[in-house]
Amino acid sequence: MKIGVYVCHCGGNISEVVDIKKVTSFAEKQGDVAIVRDNAHMCSDVGRNLVLEDIKEHNLDRIVVAACSPQFHGKTFMDIVEKAGLSPYVFEMANIREQCSWPHFDEPDLATRKARDLVNVSIAKVKLDESLERKTMPIGKRVLVIGAGIAGIQAALDLGDAGFEVHLVEKEPTIGGKMAQLSRTFPTEDCAACILSPKMADVPSNPNITLYTNSQVEKISGFLGNFEVTIHKKPTYVNENCVACGICEEKCPVKVPNEFEQGLTKRRAIYVPFEFAVPYRYLIDEDICIYLKDGKCGNCQKVCPHDAVDFTQKPEKIEIKVDTIIVATGYDIFDATEKKVYGFGTNKNVITSLEMERMIVHEAEGRATREIGKRIAFIQCVGSRDEQIGNEYCSRICCMYATKLSQLLKRGDPKKDVYVFYTDLRAFGKGFEEYYKRAQRTGVKFVRGRVAEVNEDSKTGKVILKVEDTLARQIIESEFDLVVLSVGMTPGAGTKQAADVLRMTRSPGGFLQEAHPKFKPVDTLNDGVFICGCAQGPKDIPDTVAQASAAAARAIRLMNKGVYAVEPITAVVDEDLCSGCATCVSVCPYDAVKTELKDDKRVAKVNEILCQGCGSCSAACPSGASQQHWFMNNQLRAMVGAALGEEEE
Repeated sequence: MKIGVYVCHCGGNISEVVDIKKVTSFAEKQGDVAIVRDNAHMCSDVGRNLVLEDIKEHNLDRIVVAACSPQFHGKTFMDIVEKAGLSPYVFEMANIREQCSWPHFDEPDLATRKARDLVNVSIAKVKLDESLERKTMPIGKRVLVIGAGIAGIQAALDLGDAGFEVHLVEKEPTIGGKMAQLSRTFPTEDCAACILSPKMADVPSNPNITLYTNSQVEKISGFLGNFEVTIHKKPTYVNENCVACGICEEKCPVKVPNEFEQGLTKRRAIYVPFEFAVPYRYLIDEDICIYLKDGKCGNCQKVCPHDAVDFTQKPEKIEIKVDTIIVATGYDIFDATEKKVYGFGTNKNVITSLEMERMIVHEAEGRATREIGKRIAFIQCVGSRDEQIGNEYCSRICCMYATKLSQLLKRGDPKKDVYVFYTDLRAFGKGFEEYYKRAQRTGVKFVRGRVAEVNEDSKTGKVILKVEDTLARQIIESEFDLVVLSVGMTPGAGTKQAADVLRMTRSPGGFLQEAHPKFKPVDTLNDGVFICGCAQGPKDIPDTVAQASAAAARAIRLMNKGVYAVEPITAVVDEDLCSGCATCVSVCPYDAVKTELKDDKRVAKVNEILCQGCGSCSAACPSGASQQHWFMNNQLRAMVGAALGEEEE
């Protein structure tokens, strides 16, 4: 056995803390180590060729690389080992950056000792590594896109235009998401509908896209190349005969707050969500329809000249198979009632930024729903950067969103007095800083200070704010006609459901966790599942569109190969030790383990295609029959022994 050990400086990330010479000198003294080298950048072309040439020249049959996280460059070196003619699974990577130099940057001796230990552990394991082989499986060109906001629409159109079969699922009656509620977009202030509505119209006209609105993904099983999806489609009680003439709506006696208009207007029980909805067709809200609740009324069906109203419609279960999945489930706005200090929900003159958006639209169209007033205050970071409610992240859009609304208010009436109370103003994007300065020039007053008190004048109904201007070092107490809360983003209900259905990891803020923030920002740890838009984290429209196209490209890259390699790091059962207790069956989160009779004995059997190598069955097995390739019990014992053994000087 000949082991090659390679230690990376990582451009100083490692070598500025860890003593590389001590690590290489230590590695040279370990048994079966034939060659030890170090390099400034092992992941570079020079570093890769160094490994490749040494394997061929020195007949190395095991490789250890001490560098960064294997999540980042593990595949890089496995590919090099495979290119040299070895199995990629006779390779180990010791993470001496994230586990040594970074956490112990002020303790170089400790970092160096720990690096030596990790190298020793990797050497002990690689000696017992087996030459595992990947299996290949066919993959087709079918994609499921969950969510049809701007992210889902963009991903679906990219895939459809590239010739892939797309199934686009949206839980709302129409596609478009939150962007459909916007009037203008920052910093250019161009029409949001002018950008969005053509893309929405392109979806049903694309022959490769099948659209399911008013639908939710209920269940997903299977694996990359063979996902089995169950879609629950709710009835709309209006069929395709509908031409949206509006006669039914006129005769409906029920009125409820319009969600699209943030409750500022009313809608009927039978309605079209908004003027450029796709599909543009009426539907009936079964929760408030008198006929569906009590069997009375039915006016809409009686007056419809096209026989479009169909109260006999039932929920549908639709079964499809896809090869890859893109999750674009978007976001919800923060529930401002959680911040009771601001009085939202109890003070009618305290509203959210999305409500202000719709009020501005109504006023511009000459159908004002309520008085905006002359003095308006924006309070920033409501639901973001707030440890008290557990949302420590920045929602990214709120500063520029408030700037946009302030500009629209000023454009409508330059005499309006607009204040923006902020903690830190963040203008990070292209043209954002210029946009902020333009707002200052138009007379918007930006005050650095968090609002401490929000009170209502019992006589006038106006809102009194008390805040410290931290730049001027003075207390401001002023009266406003309207206070607008710049609410942040929170993970949507669809995001939480997708995480449950697909068993996906979520970040501390509750958004879906990417495989790597820089290296694989739209990939996930689930093979064949990609994420984009605000399902992954808060972002503005340009970043959302770019990420949606990136997710589509990653899916295309995978499916265009026609086959994919299945990782052999799966569970394996020693049938002689297996008692057939089925403990492994009950703990497997992927339904990859079943029991079957073999020679009159019940034993566990692993489906290597379904198995994701999580190790749950191995940990739970009471007899030790279940183990995992590449992490066999003898390997784990050797690693622990190397970690606990005495150091060789």
